[in-house]
Amino acid sequence: MKTHNDPLCRREFLKTTSQAAAAVASAGIGSAFAPLVARAGEPQRSYASRISYYCNGEIHVNKVGGPEEKPLTTGYWDFKPSWSKTGDMLVCFRRLKNDPDVLQWKSAIFIINADGAGQHFLSDGTHTDFNPTWTRDGLNTPIWNRKNEKGRGFIVMQSKVGGEPGQEVALTESHFSNWAHSCLRDGRIVVSANPPKLGGGIHLLTRREGPMPIYERVQCELTGKGIFLRMSVSPSEKRICFEFITFERQRKLKSGEPGHTLYVADFDVRQRAITNLKPFANEEGKPIWFAYARWIDGESAVVYHSTETGKGQLYVYRLDDGSITRVSTNPQADYRYPHGEAAPC
Repeated sequence: MKTHNDPLCRREFLKTTSQAAAAVASAGIGSAFAPLVARAGEPQRSYASRISYYCNGEIHVNKVGGPEEKPLTTGYWDFKPSWSKTGDMLVCFRRLKNDPDVLQWKSAIFIINADGAGQHFLSDGTHTDFNPTWTRDGLNTPIWNRKNEKGRGFIVMQSKVGGEPGQEVALTESHFSNWAHSCLRDGRIVVSANPPKLGGGIHLLTRREGPMPIYERVQCELTGKGIFLRMSVSPSEKRICFEFITFERQRKLKSGEPGHTLYVADFDVRQRAITNLKPFANEEGKPIWFAYARWIDGESAVVYHSTETGKGQLYVYRLDDGSITRVSTNPQADYRYPHGEAAPC
């Protein structure tokens, strides 16, 4: 049986979710980077180089490049940990039903403390729930993407720390798809969506009760030229990193991994613009799985995974000198989905 490890399976998932989410936006990204500056009134802080990540189906927390320690979870297939802004919790999903088609999986969202204690579930495992993260507005609100059983695409869901299955609520409508990527301190959510009148692309979504959420379109020079996935806003909210694949490259490759390119960029929240495109991994678009770029060490570096060695391994890209270093310690293990400490995706 194929799993999501199989290139064809991942390709079908990419195709379905990108079409459903109308993810037609891609961003440009930056060549010049100013040093991180704390907001007025915010204390400067030092960033411990710790990451959460998947290794052989288990969730780990570890220092970057350090020896493997005891996993937080074991005995299951647990995916895509995202670290709360407060740094004390992770939100992940657990696969409970496998299937060759990733969209037929059944999964459950859960929260676990960064020390491995306090695990509790937010959904009951009867849905297809993917890629959870947290709001950055100080409320530690977990959100995630749920397959729309009434139509195509996904619905953005939210719950609360200590919540129980069945208490989650939908933030978006079911008549068009939304995929949540990352969040802002003011509570807005970065989504791929195709809201009426605005069209497909990247939007900032404002949650509200009752009527449809408010959508603000983000300008990207590559909008309409391809698909971006798994965006992550930097701690200062002045930068962004993500994956991108052109429609042309996707069409040419009939099967297997289509070959995403990883980018960093400038992000202007006020102007709602992503500019100054800078590819830093797989610029040539080799059919190798490069994915899940996430900020670490403030925003001086990005950690990501790649299967270029034949196994999933973790790498760190340093923005100051452009260096890339492999930081996973076991070349025979399968590493994926890294996230920086206290830096929700």
